Amino acid sequence: MSAVEWKVAVGADETTAVYEPGAEHGAKLPLFVCAHGAGGSMSDRGMLAMANAFRDAGIGVVRFNFLYKERGSGRPDPMPLLMETTAAVVAHAREELSPERLVIGGRSMGGRAASMLAADGFAADGLLLLAYPLHPAGQPEKLRVAHLPRIRMPVLAFSGTRDALCSRDLMERALETVAAPWDMRWIDGADHSFHVLKSSGTNDAAVMKLIASSSAAWLARLSSAARRG
Repeated sequence: MSAVEWKVAVGADETTAVYEPGAEHGAKLPLFVCAHGAGGSMSDRGMLAMANAFRDAGIGVVRFNFLYKERGSGRPDPMPLLMETTAAVVAHAREELSPERLVIGGRSMGGRAASMLAADGFAADGLLLLAYPLHPAGQPEKLRVAHLPRIRMPVLAFSGTRDALCSRDLMERALETVAAPWDMRWIDGADHSFHVLKSSGTNDAAVMKLIASSSAAWLARLSSAARRG
């Protein structure tokens, strides 16, 4: 099955989403509804690299534009609208695909919007965060952590040790207040875009392949736990 494009209603507006099945599972699950970061779009280089790696690992991916990006604007929507858009795309994916296992999340701001939904009790099987923006660059005092203790679903999060928007010490301190099963993975030498220096001995493609394969293993454990439950 090839990629399928959807038009998704968000209130009185509409946005675009694309579903791409996992390479090994066809239309089967797991399914990851993945939102883009503040400066990106569903078709930016990082999102496409992520989608390709995840599909190769057997994970179906739904990527979509937030409404401001669909309009061609560079100014992100308010957080409630980001959350509403994510929820609308998830609802559309469920209607079209009837998935047995679905996780929400995304890159940077998109992951933050999904985490806010999770904190509000949104129904999903897990939360997958790629470079969670813990604080603005250069402003570690402005932490985006107040909602994290309300999250109850399983979480898998990846951040780079050179990420200017996520101090490792501050993140690990914040996680002390979180009761949810939170699996925090640190990518050595990676920045906020998961870019690594040549001196690291690896490359960006290998980093994304590692993230995708680790995510697939995590999703398999979620599925096994659900079957046992």
